[in-house]
Amino acid sequence: MDDIVTLNTTSGASEAPLKLDAAVIGAGVAGLYELHLLRSQGLNVKAFDAASDVGGTWYWNRYPGARFDSEGFIYQYLFSEDLYKGWSWSEKFPGQPEIERWMHYVADRLDLRKDIVFNTTIKSAHFNEETGRWTITTDKGQVIDAQFLVTCCGMLSAPLTSLFPGQETFKGQLIYTARWPKEPVDFAGKRVGVVGIGATGIQVIQTTAPKVGHMTVFVRTPQYVLPMKNPKYTAVEQEAYKSKFEWFTKRLPHTFTGFEHDFENVWAECSPERRREILEDIWEDGSLKLWLASFAELFFDEAVSEEISEFVREKMRARLKDPRLCDILIPKDYGFGTHRVPLEVGFLETFLRPNVDVVSVKDNPIERVTARGLKLKDGAEHEFDILIFATGFDAGTGALTRIDIRGRDGRSLKEDWSRDIRTTMGLQVHGYPNLFTTAAPLAPSAALCNMTTCLQQQAEWISNCIRHMRDHSLSVCEPTMEMEDQWIEHHEQTAAPTLVVKTNSWYMGSNVEGKPRRLLSYIGGVGAYRQKCDDVAASGYAGFAMREGGSSRDKPAPKQAGGMSSTTDARVAAGAY
Repeated sequence: MDDIVTLNTTSGASEAPLKLDAAVIGAGVAGLYELHLLRSQGLNVKAFDAASDVGGTWYWNRYPGARFDSEGFIYQYLFSEDLYKGWSWSEKFPGQPEIERWMHYVADRLDLRKDIVFNTTIKSAHFNEETGRWTITTDKGQVIDAQFLVTCCGMLSAPLTSLFPGQETFKGQLIYTARWPKEPVDFAGKRVGVVGIGATGIQVIQTTAPKVGHMTVFVRTPQYVLPMKNPKYTAVEQEAYKSKFEWFTKRLPHTFTGFEHDFENVWAECSPERRREILEDIWEDGSLKLWLASFAELFFDEAVSEEISEFVREKMRARLKDPRLCDILIPKDYGFGTHRVPLEVGFLETFLRPNVDVVSVKDNPIERVTARGLKLKDGAEHEFDILIFATGFDAGTGALTRIDIRGRDGRSLKEDWSRDIRTTMGLQVHGYPNLFTTAAPLAPSAALCNMTTCLQQQAEWISNCIRHMRDHSLSVCEPTMEMEDQWIEHHEQTAAPTLVVKTNSWYMGSNVEGKPRRLLSYIGGVGAYRQKCDDVAASGYAGFAMREGGSSRDKPAPKQAGGMSSTTDARVAAGAY
């Protein structure tokens, strides 16, 4: 496109640094909005993205079957009624091509492309203590000098791509779902192997199985799944959801997960018959409601968890029928909702097709990739023309640790997080002044949220914090160690009573060898988190040390209003319902 920005890098590092008020990494949901907000303040700001266009996760994840599992009418920006109503979704859960077109619509309506640098990867970002600014370098050799660095990299944007030895020897086509090619993949008559049945793997499998010659799916961890009901929208349905815009603006920011639904039932107050009636009714909704708005006790009480888990298993068994398939594909050793819950359309029935096989690798793991396919621990080799790896991400942390980010005294974020994953409210990290983060660990946006709800809130908080600094002639902001310690203590106290922390999943970092174990997402609820963030802002950013720019030597003591309140609710917000 004519208005895509490309920096002149013919002289490489010899050029004068590009001086900015703020540099934003990422041009997805958070990055576009952050760019819009900061630019609206009059800041000189640019966004940088490795992709060739906007979209973030919806640029990279273009695999067959990729689509929302949030309803399209809530996966939208809510700061502008005109922007919201100017786009019409064609169905309840739109697919990736339509989502990508929506992202283009947003970028064009807000005239953002002129301030986005595409096809550019940020390689390093070092804080200069003398100037109070960040020195940022790109893969093109360009140097950027920015007062503020805002990362909008996404929580699932660092794919795990080197899990098995021998991948380079495979003679067929090896595809990672998170880096799916733009060119069509010819599946006709091909032998296809798929590794992984998380949310992505499920979408790929159910969509491509009818197109392949033969498919073999390798399963390590079975998943609870919920059937998606995805009606098409006419002008009538589009007008109906658009008429609720004002209600959405008031409702979504304050529910437990940022969805329109919320927990309204109390397990102990319902008879067994009423509980079953509620579960059956919610099941028919065809959404994530069973997970996000049935009974909050699901996350705390093992007996409740088991009963709801068995309800879902029963539904899955009725569809699979085959005892062997049930044994491989239905979870038994963790509770429903303690892992990410995927939506699906005919996924289970896919395994009843004559051209689809399933292989459990839980006790017989994949040992290596060979020239012809996959070799398992027992020596069995499976031959393929195409290998598809839906093997997940280094969630929450990976997008930032793959950049050489260095704060005060040269400290490395990668090294710090290799010892202990720490942030202050998922918005900043002690030791890294003027680094603001979205979709980072210890905030709901790391996993447990309708992404647009949470990312908008974080982008607005960051923009307002920077505005506050400018209004008060302050140039450097960093959370105190006390503030960060208090947030982590609150985060841990909130997570500890839940069953989520008693399982192994990417929510806990368990899918990455050596990653420190900690619940990556704040589980106190979207509304509760928002209130805490608002309280900090209303207090003049208590716990965030702010000072004038330049070297901290010979500067007045930082201005800050202390840490968080010592009174913290150790329960997840839903637990009080």
